[in-house]
Amino acid sequence: MSDLVIDASVAIKWVIEEDRTKEALALRRQALAAPDLLVAECANILRKKVRRKELSEPEAAFAAGLLARADVELVAMRPYLEAATRIAAGLDHPAYDCFYIALAEAEGLSLVTADSTLVRKASGRYAGRVLGLTDAATWSDES
Repeated sequence: MSDLVIDASVAIKWVIEEDRTKEALALRRQALAAPDLLVAECANILRKKVRRKELSEPEAAFAAGLLARADVELVAMRPYLEAATRIAAGLDHPAYDCFYIALAEAEGLSLVTADSTLVRKASGRYAGRVLGLTDAATWSDES
């Protein structure tokens, strides 16, 4: 059983030093889950970092290899299509992010994200279900 759902904005911080990397790494003590979309999103983030010359191609490939071995339960997305669509329409937010909320909601878990826009949009209807990375670090310390 997982403790938390995480998204790509959190997982990428495990392999790329960014703001709040320490908080993201601390979450690895928890049992984590994510829709299998996480894999494609992380690959795309690494591609963008190569394009912007923030990483070399070999560095991106190395980071991808580390992420491929990360201890995250990857969950098939298909069962969450209807819920993610409903959530996306209700929040007026991209559907791919809403798969993470749909998984968290279905499993009775919280989603941890470093996406401040998602946290803000979800703060009403999904308060407590969608946590910012800083809030999750506090939650993690208390559990």
